[in-house]
Amino acid sequence: MMEVCMSPRPDVSEERRNQILEAALRVFARLGFHESRMDDIAQESKLSKGALYLYYKSKDAIIAAILKFFFEQEFKRLQAFVAIEREESVTEQILRLTRELTTAMDWMQQLMPIAFEFYAIAGRNQDVRQFLKGYYADYRKELARLIERGIERGEFRAIDAQATATTLVALYEGLALLFFVDKEAVHWKEQIELSASLLLEGLKCQQPS
Repeated sequence: MMEVCMSPRPDVSEERRNQILEAALRVFARLGFHESRMDDIAQESKLSKGALYLYYKSKDAIIAAILKFFFEQEFKRLQAFVAIEREESVTEQILRLTRELTTAMDWMQQLMPIAFEFYAIAGRNQDVRQFLKGYYADYRKELARLIERGIERGEFRAIDAQATATTLVALYEGLALLFFVDKEAVHWKEQIELSASLLLEGLKCQQPS
């Protein structure tokens, strides 16, 4: 009897996960997070409810996956930026990094409500809290490397690079929150560059008079 060799099934799990996350973003944008149901996401993704639950057990799990992907991409972008030694001043490098954040904000706005929900999930989910803790620790570490470069070049005075990086992250996150709450009062692009410039001005070495 002839033995029939069956080709292995292609692994489509990554494709399915992306399909679900993209559908979830559309549903959240259309209905809002709290009004969205797993049924809505299944329908939007054109998958059965059973298939949806195979990949994500809850709406919280979908939000966590969306934000983890977003945070990981942001960190990779920062890491690649810091890895390159540039001739321009570190002050200008940090300002350029800040400007890149402003251009990303148009796209990020749709994620802001989900991002704050993600922080709420972190309050009740240890895994999400640990992920956020690790993300911000790594982000501060990369910014600190950039600040240390400025100190080594004699551009910045001898300050605590890690504490300064924490201040810079707090500046970004705080302005993002204010912008989300009151877009009319906070002009994001102008405000974030002004705030970063004021902080960087305070880091500069004082020139002898």
